[in-house]
Amino acid sequence: MKITQPSARAAVEAVAIQNGICVRPVPVRRYDLVTGQTKVIDIPCGSTLETRCQSCAKRNRQLRMAQCREGWHLDEEPVTTTAEPDWYQKYLIELRADAQARRDECESAGTSTEDYDGVITELNTEIRQAGLRGDVLPDEKPRRTRSTRRRQDAPDLPKRKMAATTLGRVFEANGKTFRPSMFLTLTLPSYGRVRDGVPVDPDAYDYSRAARDALHFSKLVDRFVQNLRRVAGYDVQYFSAVEPQRRLAPHLHMAIRGTLPRAEIKQIAAATYHQVWWPSVDTIRFDGDHLPVWEDGAGYLDPTTGEILPTWDEALDAIDEPLHVVRFGAQVDVKGVLSGTQDADQCVRYLGKYLTKNIGDCHTPQNEAQRRHLDRFTDALRYEPCSPICPNWLRYGVQPKNAKPGMRPGGCRSKAHKPEHLGYAGRRVLVSRKWSGKTLTEHKRDRRAWVLEVLGLPGDQSAPDRYTWRPVKPGDDDVPSLTRRLLKQISERQRWRAAMHDPPDDPPATGQAAA
Repeated sequence: MKITQPSARAAVEAVAIQNGICVRPVPVRRYDLVTGQTKVIDIPCGSTLETRCQSCAKRNRQLRMAQCREGWHLDEEPVTTTAEPDWYQKYLIELRADAQARRDECESAGTSTEDYDGVITELNTEIRQAGLRGDVLPDEKPRRTRSTRRRQDAPDLPKRKMAATTLGRVFEANGKTFRPSMFLTLTLPSYGRVRDGVPVDPDAYDYSRAARDALHFSKLVDRFVQNLRRVAGYDVQYFSAVEPQRRLAPHLHMAIRGTLPRAEIKQIAAATYHQVWWPSVDTIRFDGDHLPVWEDGAGYLDPTTGEILPTWDEALDAIDEPLHVVRFGAQVDVKGVLSGTQDADQCVRYLGKYLTKNIGDCHTPQNEAQRRHLDRFTDALRYEPCSPICPNWLRYGVQPKNAKPGMRPGGCRSKAHKPEHLGYAGRRVLVSRKWSGKTLTEHKRDRRAWVLEVLGLPGDQSAPDRYTWRPVKPGDDDVPSLTRRLLKQISERQRWRAAMHDPPDDPPATGQAAA
């Protein structure tokens, strides 16, 4: 085997990663509204996956662990405030406003709005991912309602009067006060016997049910939190992470502030369910080359009879029972945890164990049997509808919501169908709003302020509206090459590290603060 020498660019990136520097920075131009000066600044990519950027992923993992640790055993009510939208969130709203205006112009002129509908859908997704809650324009159509009566096969739950607090019970023993919390693990039910993460009988393993449970797991978690708060009688706060088991089914690790009896936690898990009110997928109507065809003004048609397929709303009107019911499995692990103990630190590390990996990368197949199991599970996800707009509905004779030409079963672009996500398309970290009283951005600011204080540097005292930010277009002559920018940041980071070990006695003059 011939060993070649590494490239200089690879060496620069390796040193950058060693110093915790983002190797995929996003250059943005900062405009100073007071002086009129502009400056190009590198913003870290902020990736949470080490396959994209090890430095940003590690930094995000550390921030999440700090957030978990800070909010778990609070003894005073957290003070929550609504943050002001940042420059990127405002930028997305500007794009959304422009797209909506152009769509309204097309609608007024009687021309197709399909192109702008797709852009608006993508922008809405980006806006939610950027941290803004709620929709820019809520759905003006009346919401479809279903019966809220509990299923007869689900036990009833006690309901306590709600107290206006997020703190758990306080216990006293031997003159000391204790405020214990919990570490909880919830799993999905069995789909067949498994050994070493592989089905003993693959033909009897219920891959279809496993796929549906994974796709709707996030809704089941939401239901559990609702039931937990009703039974507990106070606004239970939690920090949780979703990870895959070796059998590839998602499960939940949850740090909960306060404590409840273990019997009640298991009762809540057993009584929690989520009903998926979707059309039936028992019969495959179109497959292979026999697929519905698109006709402008009508939608998708049966290629043989020319019959228009029922729309999403028409298909929902025809159903009288849910397509699927998601439940937790019988295995529920509950552990009491005290603040400042070794168990608490171990649980925090466990919650952050896999946060820098894709769900599908947490358990890499080690043998042929595990690879076949992964392939079967991925195949089951390929044609399972993941949402009302999923093109897979055409396979079962239903037009997806907001149908458009070019849709094809098996061609859904949602990450839920990709092997690296194993059917779970939700957020990996789920944190209640009053967990620590701070957003993740505020935790970042606290960390930056601590570094500046150690270095003896003044913080940013400028007015918050002094600067505006705009993305830099590709090929901009003011932006140096990535290698040059990385070298500059390596030099700065080395100076900072030296100053951290030997901070200055006197802070430098204003204007010399670290960026």
